Amino acid sequence: MITIEQLITRIEQRQPIINKAEIDTEELCQPFSSVGSLTTASQQQLSFLADPHYISSLSSSDAGAVLVTEAYRDQVPTSAIALVVSNPYLAYASASQLFARHSLSNGIHPSAVIADSAVIGEQVNIGPFCVIGDNVQIGARSALDAHVVVEANTSIGTDCVIKSQVVVGPECVIGNYVRLHAGASIGSEGFGFAPTKDPSTTGWERIAQLGRVIIGDHVRVGSQTCIDRGAIDDTVIGNHVIIDNLVQVAHNVRIGDGTAIAAQTGIAGSTTIGKRCIIGGAVGITGHIEITDDVVLSGMTMVTKSIKTAGSYSSGTAAMPTANWRRAAVRFRQLGNN
Repeated sequence: MITIEQLITRIEQRQPIINKAEIDTEELCQPFSSVGSLTTASQQQLSFLADPHYISSLSSSDAGAVLVTEAYRDQVPTSAIALVVSNPYLAYASASQLFARHSLSNGIHPSAVIADSAVIGEQVNIGPFCVIGDNVQIGARSALDAHVVVEANTSIGTDCVIKSQVVVGPECVIGNYVRLHAGASIGSEGFGFAPTKDPSTTGWERIAQLGRVIIGDHVRVGSQTCIDRGAIDDTVIGNHVIIDNLVQVAHNVRIGDGTAIAAQTGIAGSTTIGKRCIIGGAVGITGHIEITDDVVLSGMTMVTKSIKTAGSYSSGTAAMPTANWRRAAVRFRQLGNN
Protein backbone atom coordinates (compact mmCIF):
# COMPACT_ATOMS: atom_id res chain seq x y z
CA MET A 1 0.00 0.00 0.00
CA ILE A 2 1.17 3.52 -0.85
CA THR A 3 0.41 6.48 1.41
CA ILE A 4 -0.47 10.04 0.47
CA GLU A 5 2.88 11.11 1.88
CA GLN A 6 4.70 8.76 -0.49
CA LEU A 7 2.59 9.98 -3.40
CA ILE A 8 3.44 13.58 -2.60
CA THR A 9 7.16 12.80 -2.37
CA ARG A 10 7.11 11.11 -5.78
CA ILE A 11 4.97 13.73 -7.52
CA GLU A 12 7.07 16.60 -6.18
CA GLN A 13 10.09 15.29 -8.06
CA ARG A 14 8.39 16.90 -11.07
CA GLN A 15 6.02 19.58 -9.72
CA PRO A 16 4.79 20.94 -6.39
CA ILE A 17 1.58 19.90 -4.63
CA ILE A 18 -0.03 23.32 -4.33
CA ASN A 19 -2.19 22.51 -1.29
CA LYS A 20 0.29 20.32 0.57
CA ALA A 21 0.16 22.49 3.70
CA GLU A 22 -3.60 21.82 3.99
CA ILE A 23 -3.24 18.02 4.20
CA ASP A 24 -3.24 16.83 7.82
CA THR A 25 -1.20 14.05 9.42
CA GLU A 26 -4.03 11.51 9.32
CA GLU A 27 -4.59 12.11 5.62
CA LEU A 28 -0.87 11.78 4.90
CA CYS A 29 -1.00 8.23 6.27
CA GLN A 30 -4.04 7.15 4.24
CA PRO A 31 -3.12 4.02 2.19
CA PHE A 32 -3.81 3.38 -1.50
CA SER A 33 -3.62 0.12 -3.43
CA SER A 34 -3.73 1.33 -7.05
CA VAL A 35 -4.94 3.92 -9.56
CA GLY A 36 -8.48 3.99 -10.95
CA SER A 37 -10.62 6.08 -13.27
CA LEU A 38 -13.00 8.64 -11.81
CA THR A 39 -16.00 6.41 -12.52
CA THR A 40 -14.61 3.12 -11.14
CA ALA A 41 -12.14 4.07 -8.40
CA SER A 42 -12.74 3.01 -4.80
CA GLN A 43 -11.71 4.65 -1.52
CA GLN A 44 -8.35 2.86 -1.69
CA GLN A 45 -7.57 4.12 -5.18
CA LEU A 46 -6.05 7.33 -6.53
CA SER A 47 -7.66 9.02 -9.52
CA PHE A 48 -7.07 12.15 -11.60
CA LEU A 49 -8.80 14.72 -13.80
CA ALA A 50 -6.57 15.56 -16.75
CA ASP A 51 -9.27 16.28 -19.35
CA PRO A 52 -12.15 18.71 -18.63
CA HIS A 53 -14.41 16.48 -20.76
CA TYR A 54 -14.61 14.15 -17.75
CA ILE A 55 -15.54 16.84 -15.22
CA SER A 56 -19.08 15.41 -14.89
CA SER A 57 -17.60 12.30 -13.24
CA LEU A 58 -15.60 14.18 -10.62
CA SER A 59 -18.26 15.14 -8.09
CA SER A 60 -19.66 11.58 -7.90
CA SER A 61 -16.31 9.76 -7.81
CA ASP A 62 -15.64 7.32 -4.96
CA ALA A 63 -11.85 7.71 -5.27
CA GLY A 64 -9.93 8.23 -2.05
CA ALA A 65 -7.80 10.97 -3.58
CA VAL A 66 -7.94 12.92 -6.82
CA LEU A 67 -5.25 14.84 -8.71
CA VAL A 68 -6.79 18.09 -10.01
CA THR A 69 -5.89 21.61 -11.01
CA GLU A 70 -6.79 24.61 -8.89
CA ALA A 71 -9.78 25.32 -11.15
CA TYR A 72 -11.55 22.07 -10.18
CA ARG A 73 -10.52 21.51 -6.55
CA ASP A 74 -13.90 22.73 -5.25
CA GLN A 75 -15.65 19.95 -7.20
CA VAL A 76 -13.71 17.14 -5.53
CA PRO A 77 -16.15 15.23 -3.26
CA THR A 78 -15.67 15.64 0.48
CA SER A 79 -14.93 11.91 0.78
CA ALA A 80 -11.74 12.35 -1.28
CA ILE A 81 -8.46 14.14 -0.67
CA ALA A 82 -7.74 16.76 -3.32
CA LEU A 83 -4.12 16.89 -4.48
CA VAL A 84 -3.85 20.15 -6.38
CA VAL A 85 -1.19 20.36 -9.09
CA SER A 86 -0.61 22.36 -12.25
CA ASN A 87 -0.45 19.23 -14.45
CA PRO A 88 -2.59 16.30 -13.22
CA TYR A 89 -1.58 14.00 -16.07
CA LEU A 90 2.10 14.43 -15.27
CA ALA A 91 1.33 13.86 -11.59
CA TYR A 92 -0.57 10.67 -12.45
CA ALA A 93 2.41 9.47 -14.50
CA SER A 94 4.73 10.04 -11.55
CA ALA A 95 2.39 8.37 -9.05
CA SER A 96 1.70 5.35 -11.27
CA GLN A 97 5.29 4.17 -10.91
CA LEU A 98 4.77 3.56 -7.18
CA PHE A 99 2.08 0.98 -7.97
CA ALA A 100 3.96 -0.94 -10.67
CA ARG A 101 4.73 -4.61 -10.04
CA HIS A 102 8.43 -5.32 -9.89
CA SER A 103 10.34 -8.49 -10.68
CA LEU A 104 11.04 -10.69 -7.69
CA SER A 105 14.31 -12.00 -9.14
CA ASN A 106 17.37 -11.35 -7.06
CA GLY A 107 21.05 -11.81 -7.86
CA ILE A 108 22.55 -13.87 -10.66
CA HIS A 109 20.74 -17.02 -11.76
CA PRO A 110 22.97 -20.11 -11.86
CA SER A 111 22.04 -20.81 -15.50
CA ALA A 112 23.41 -17.46 -16.70
CA VAL A 113 26.64 -17.67 -18.75
CA ILE A 114 28.94 -14.79 -17.83
CA ALA A 115 32.43 -14.29 -19.25
CA ASP A 116 35.22 -14.18 -16.67
CA SER A 117 36.29 -10.78 -17.98
CA ALA A 118 32.82 -9.22 -17.51
CA VAL A 119 32.46 -6.61 -14.75
CA ILE A 120 29.14 -6.81 -12.92
CA GLY A 121 28.16 -3.97 -10.56
CA GLU A 122 26.57 -4.19 -7.14
CA GLN A 123 22.96 -5.35 -6.75
CA VAL A 124 22.70 -6.42 -10.39
CA ASN A 125 20.03 -9.02 -11.23
CA ILE A 126 20.74 -11.39 -14.11
CA GLY A 127 17.96 -13.84 -14.99
CA PRO A 128 17.96 -17.41 -16.28
CA PHE A 129 19.87 -18.28 -19.47
CA CYS A 130 21.37 -14.84 -20.01
CA VAL A 131 24.66 -14.70 -21.92
CA ILE A 132 27.15 -11.96 -21.01
CA GLY A 133 30.16 -11.64 -23.34
CA ASP A 134 33.81 -10.77 -22.83
CA ASN A 135 34.65 -7.41 -21.26
CA VAL A 136 31.01 -6.44 -20.79
CA GLN A 137 30.35 -3.91 -18.03
CA ILE A 138 26.98 -3.76 -16.27
CA GLY A 139 26.34 -0.93 -13.82
CA ALA A 140 24.93 -1.15 -10.32
CA ARG A 141 21.27 -2.05 -9.76
CA SER A 142 20.59 -2.96 -13.38
CA ALA A 143 18.28 -5.92 -14.01
CA LEU A 144 18.32 -8.35 -16.93
CA ASP A 145 15.37 -10.71 -17.35
CA ALA A 146 15.67 -14.22 -18.79
CA HIS A 147 17.39 -14.94 -22.12
CA VAL A 148 19.09 -11.57 -22.57
CA VAL A 149 22.27 -11.61 -24.68
CA VAL A 150 24.90 -8.90 -24.25
CA GLU A 151 27.79 -9.28 -26.67
CA ALA A 152 31.45 -8.49 -26.09
CA ASN A 153 32.83 -5.08 -25.09
CA THR A 154 29.43 -3.55 -24.42
CA SER A 155 28.84 -1.14 -21.54
CA ILE A 156 25.49 -0.91 -19.74
CA GLY A 157 24.95 1.85 -17.17
CA THR A 158 23.34 1.86 -13.75
CA ASP A 159 19.67 1.25 -12.95
CA CYS A 160 18.83 -0.18 -16.37
CA VAL A 161 15.96 -2.63 -17.00
CA ILE A 162 16.43 -5.09 -19.88
CA LYS A 163 13.51 -7.41 -20.54
CA SER A 164 13.52 -10.95 -21.94
CA GLN A 165 14.96 -11.80 -25.36
CA VAL A 166 16.75 -8.48 -25.83
CA VAL A 167 19.98 -8.76 -27.82
CA VAL A 168 22.64 -6.06 -27.42
CA GLY A 169 25.39 -6.29 -30.03
CA PRO A 170 29.13 -5.85 -29.50
CA GLU A 171 30.74 -2.59 -28.40
CA CYS A 172 27.48 -0.79 -27.73
CA VAL A 173 27.25 1.90 -25.05
CA ILE A 174 24.02 2.11 -23.07
CA GLY A 175 23.54 4.88 -20.53
CA ASN A 176 21.88 4.98 -17.12
CA TYR A 177 18.19 4.40 -16.37
CA VAL A 178 17.56 2.82 -19.78
CA ARG A 179 14.62 0.45 -20.35
CA LEU A 180 14.83 -2.03 -23.22
CA HIS A 181 11.64 -4.03 -23.72
CA ALA A 182 11.17 -7.62 -24.84
CA GLY A 183 12.73 -8.62 -28.12
CA ALA A 184 14.47 -5.32 -28.85
CA SER A 185 17.61 -5.54 -30.98
CA ILE A 186 20.34 -3.03 -30.23
CA GLY A 187 23.48 -2.93 -32.35
CA SER A 188 22.66 -5.53 -34.97
CA GLU A 189 24.17 -5.26 -38.43
CA GLY A 190 22.93 -2.31 -40.47
CA PHE A 191 21.41 -2.86 -43.93
CA GLY A 192 24.45 -1.98 -46.03
CA PHE A 193 25.24 -3.63 -49.38
CA ALA A 194 27.00 -2.60 -52.59
CA PRO A 195 25.53 -3.88 -55.86
CA THR A 196 27.72 -5.96 -58.14
CA LYS A 197 27.47 -5.69 -61.92
CA ASP A 198 24.44 -7.97 -61.96
CA PRO A 199 22.94 -8.64 -58.51
CA SER A 200 20.64 -11.30 -59.98
CA THR A 201 23.63 -13.54 -60.69
CA THR A 202 26.54 -12.26 -58.60
CA GLY A 203 24.56 -10.89 -55.67
CA TRP A 204 25.28 -7.94 -53.39
CA GLU A 205 28.54 -7.22 -51.59
CA ARG A 206 27.97 -6.92 -47.85
CA ILE A 207 29.39 -3.81 -46.17
CA ALA A 208 30.76 -4.64 -42.73
CA GLN A 209 29.13 -2.40 -40.13
CA LEU A 210 32.03 -1.03 -38.09
CA GLY A 211 30.28 1.55 -35.91
CA ARG A 212 28.41 1.19 -32.63
CA VAL A 213 25.09 2.11 -31.05
CA ILE A 214 25.35 4.72 -28.31
CA ILE A 215 22.24 5.24 -26.16
CA GLY A 216 21.99 8.10 -23.65
CA ASP A 217 20.39 8.23 -20.21
CA HIS A 218 16.69 7.77 -19.39
CA VAL A 219 15.90 6.19 -22.77
CA ARG A 220 12.99 3.81 -23.36
CA VAL A 221 13.03 1.37 -26.31
CA GLY A 222 9.89 -0.67 -27.05
CA SER A 223 9.41 -4.33 -27.87
CA GLN A 224 10.68 -5.63 -31.22
CA THR A 225 12.31 -2.31 -32.07
CA CYS A 226 15.61 -2.51 -33.96
CA ILE A 227 18.41 0.04 -33.65
CA ASP A 228 21.20 -0.86 -36.07
CA ARG A 229 24.87 -0.20 -35.48
CA GLY A 230 26.64 2.40 -37.59
CA ALA A 231 28.43 1.54 -40.82
CA ILE A 232 31.45 3.73 -40.06
CA ASP A 233 30.35 6.28 -37.47
CA ASP A 234 27.95 5.47 -34.62
CA THR A 235 24.18 5.35 -34.38
CA VAL A 236 23.37 7.75 -31.53
CA ILE A 237 20.21 8.00 -29.42
CA GLY A 238 20.17 11.05 -27.13
CA ASN A 239 18.99 11.41 -23.54
CA HIS A 240 15.30 11.11 -22.62
CA VAL A 241 14.33 9.63 -25.99
CA ILE A 242 11.28 7.37 -25.94
CA ILE A 243 10.72 4.85 -28.74
CA ASP A 244 7.61 2.72 -29.16
CA ASN A 245 7.34 -0.91 -30.31
CA LEU A 246 8.19 -2.02 -33.85
CA VAL A 247 10.36 0.94 -34.84
CA GLN A 248 13.30 0.64 -37.23
CA VAL A 249 16.27 2.95 -36.64
CA ALA A 250 18.86 2.37 -39.37
CA HIS A 251 22.63 2.73 -39.29
CA ASN A 252 24.20 6.11 -38.50
CA VAL A 253 20.90 7.71 -37.49
CA ARG A 254 21.20 10.37 -34.79
CA ILE A 255 18.20 11.23 -32.60
CA GLY A 256 18.23 14.31 -30.38
CA ASP A 257 17.36 14.58 -26.68
CA GLY A 258 13.72 14.31 -25.65
CA THR A 259 12.34 13.05 -28.97
CA ALA A 260 9.37 10.62 -28.98
CA ILE A 261 8.78 8.07 -31.76
CA ALA A 262 5.58 6.03 -32.13
CA ALA A 263 5.14 2.49 -33.45
CA GLN A 264 5.93 1.28 -36.97
CA THR A 265 8.06 4.29 -37.81
CA GLY A 266 10.99 3.63 -40.15
CA ILE A 267 14.03 5.90 -40.19
CA ALA A 268 16.51 5.30 -43.00
CA GLY A 269 20.26 5.52 -42.62
CA SER A 270 22.32 8.61 -41.84
CA THR A 271 19.34 10.76 -40.97
CA THR A 272 19.62 13.28 -38.12
CA ILE A 273 16.55 14.11 -36.02
CA GLY A 274 16.62 17.04 -33.63
CA LYS A 275 15.57 17.53 -30.02
CA ARG A 276 12.00 17.36 -28.69
CA CYS A 277 10.53 16.04 -31.94
CA ILE A 278 7.29 14.02 -31.87
CA ILE A 279 6.99 11.40 -34.58
CA GLY A 280 3.61 9.71 -35.03
CA GLY A 281 2.87 6.11 -35.93
CA ALA A 282 3.86 4.60 -39.28
CA VAL A 283 5.95 7.62 -40.30
CA GLY A 284 8.55 6.99 -43.00
CA ILE A 285 11.74 9.06 -43.06
CA THR A 286 14.18 8.73 -45.93
CA GLY A 287 17.93 8.64 -45.43
CA HIS A 288 20.64 11.32 -45.44
CA ILE A 289 18.37 14.19 -44.40
CA GLU A 290 18.10 16.44 -41.34
CA ILE A 291 15.04 17.26 -39.26
CA THR A 292 15.44 20.25 -36.99
CA ASP A 293 14.39 20.56 -33.34
CA ASP A 294 10.72 20.74 -32.26
CA VAL A 295 9.17 19.13 -35.32
CA VAL A 296 5.89 17.19 -35.10
CA LEU A 297 5.19 14.55 -37.77
CA SER A 298 1.63 13.26 -37.73
CA GLY A 299 0.85 9.61 -38.36
CA MET A 300 1.75 8.11 -41.76
CA THR A 301 3.71 11.17 -42.83
CA MET A 302 6.37 10.48 -45.47
CA VAL A 303 9.45 12.71 -45.15
CA THR A 304 11.68 12.80 -48.23
CA LYS A 305 13.53 16.09 -47.74
CA SER A 306 15.17 17.89 -44.84
CA ILE A 307 12.92 19.92 -42.54
CA LYS A 308 14.66 23.09 -41.42
CA THR A 309 11.79 24.92 -39.70
CA ALA A 310 10.11 23.79 -36.48
CA GLY A 311 6.38 23.03 -36.64
CA SER A 312 3.85 20.35 -37.52
CA TYR A 313 4.01 18.42 -40.80
CA SER A 314 1.61 15.89 -42.33
CA SER A 315 1.18 13.90 -45.52
CA GLY A 316 -0.97 10.91 -44.59
CA THR A 317 -4.48 10.83 -46.09
CA ALA A 318 -7.35 10.38 -43.67
CA ALA A 319 -9.92 7.66 -44.33
CA MET A 320 -13.01 8.52 -46.35
CA PRO A 321 -15.77 6.53 -48.08
CA THR A 322 -14.22 4.36 -50.80
CA ALA A 323 -16.17 5.95 -53.65
CA ASN A 324 -15.00 9.43 -52.57
CA TRP A 325 -11.41 8.22 -52.24
CA ARG A 326 -11.47 6.74 -55.77
CA ARG A 327 -12.69 10.02 -57.24
CA ALA A 328 -10.02 11.94 -55.30
CA ALA A 329 -7.32 9.52 -56.49
CA VAL A 330 -8.35 10.02 -60.11
CA ARG A 331 -8.10 13.78 -59.73
CA PHE A 332 -4.73 13.48 -58.02
CA ARG A 333 -3.38 11.42 -60.95
CA GLN A 334 -4.75 13.97 -63.39
CA LEU A 335 -2.88 16.76 -61.57
CA GLY A 336 0.35 14.89 -62.24
CA ASN A 337 -0.31 15.00 -66.00
CA ASN A 338 -0.71 18.77 -66.14
